[in-house]
Amino acid sequence: MKIISWNVNGLRSVYEKGGFGLINKLNPDIFCFQEIKTQLDPLKAVLLKPKGYFLYFNCSKRKGMWGVAVLTRKKPIEIKSKIGMERFEKEGRFLELKYSRFILINFYAPHGGRKKENLDYKLKVFEKFLKYLEKIKNENVILAGDLNVAHKEIDLARPKENENNTMFTLKERAKIDKIIKLGFFDSFREFCKEGGHFTWWPYGFRARERNLGWRIDYIFVSKPLLPKLKDAFILSEVKGSDHCPVGIEIAL
Repeated sequence: MKIISWNVNGLRSVYEKGGFGLINKLNPDIFCFQEIKTQLDPLKAVLLKPKGYFLYFNCSKRKGMWGVAVLTRKKPIEIKSKIGMERFEKEGRFLELKYSRFILINFYAPHGGRKKENLDYKLKVFEKFLKYLEKIKNENVILAGDLNVAHKEIDLARPKENENNTMFTLKERAKIDKIIKLGFFDSFREFCKEGGHFTWWPYGFRARERNLGWRIDYIFVSKPLLPKLKDAFILSEVKGSDHCPVGIEIAL
């Protein structure tokens, strides 16, 4: 099974640029999107949905902001979009699809703000989400999404210059530590221990061309699924967003 996750920074924009050709090229079983920035309704969803997939989405109540979506070849037996936090849920940042053999979570963490004006909110979201994960940590869980945190120094090009900046503060990084402590494994780091592999590059300053990026997009698997994990990868050559897709192959 191949699972891809991508912060598209606007689903409509990627669609109009032909970015959905990636679906035909990679032929994933599941494709998670973050930051779709659109209000989908059933009619529009039919137009967006590629043949052979079901489409599920959780849109922000605020037009043109946030939101997540999942394309899946197999229809889930249950869908959830809430973790019990009102502001977070209004922003459309969470989808859980339950299947007979595993649970898929598409999660889009708040940024925190350049001046850390939303950092407290972000940390509260993580604490609420960690309590949610605690309840299902022993099940077959795949957690995909943009966590808006670079975990270790090797996960960004300039750690020293950014050690006090949003997305790399010790408080934020500690939340990733807690996810791992619960028994979740960073799939990419199971196969690659080297730095220089990023998933997001700031606009401007030729950052992507110079590979001055951050690895803030992840796919975690719970401990019971680790033996079934076959590969993890970053598709850094894929354009269309300031993020690139990440993926795994897993035997399910």
